[in-house]
Amino acid sequence: MIEDLLTPATVSVEAYGDEEHPPLFPEEEAVVARAVPKRRREFAAVRACARRAMEKLGVPPRAVLPGERGAPGWPPGLIGSMTHCDGYAAAALARAGDLASLGIDAETHQPLPDGVLEAVALPAEAERLRALAATHPEVHWDRLLFSAKESVYKAWFPLTGKWLDFSEADIDVLPGDGDPRGGRFSARLLVPGPLVGGRRLDRFEGRWTVGRGLVATAVSVPHT
Repeated sequence: MIEDLLTPATVSVEAYGDEEHPPLFPEEEAVVARAVPKRRREFAAVRACARRAMEKLGVPPRAVLPGERGAPGWPPGLIGSMTHCDGYAAAALARAGDLASLGIDAETHQPLPDGVLEAVALPAEAERLRALAATHPEVHWDRLLFSAKESVYKAWFPLTGKWLDFSEADIDVLPGDGDPRGGRFSARLLVPGPLVGGRRLDRFEGRWTVGRGLVATAVSVPHT
């Protein structure tokens, strides 16, 4: 799913279900030493995907440790993003010379819990979601918006080192022509954007898809 949303310069690896994964590096093991089994499985699954993606790029596998605000630490010269939810894990990597940043997210394709949409959506976003739901009720647009905001944040943070609140990006979700289960989205930044190549960005562009009981989103930030 994720591969179809990314640029050709990006490699990605996905895992479904509860398959066995190689042991964690000792440094990673220390991070989840006291975690519950579910957290340990997800932590191991997404890092197994990340190491396979490193191999695709010809980079020796290494530990991926969470840094500030949980952002993964990548080998020098690489950028990347990871995501996991029930029964799914994925990692995407690119060389830093090919992309400025990227963010991916996957969620189970079901409605958000009560009260969550009101906490994450701007009034204009909520209005657009209602229009989409009236036309394409088979898609859980509230969950899609949440995932898109997660992907935007994951692409934003490595460029800025700052928090981005849900209310600080206005996302317009666009269905694909003739296919309501995939399309694009545009995130207009409501705070000063990051500088990339000397140019301040005011928006991020992304893509989304729905399938296999999941909704997946991705943002790729090119060098300007």
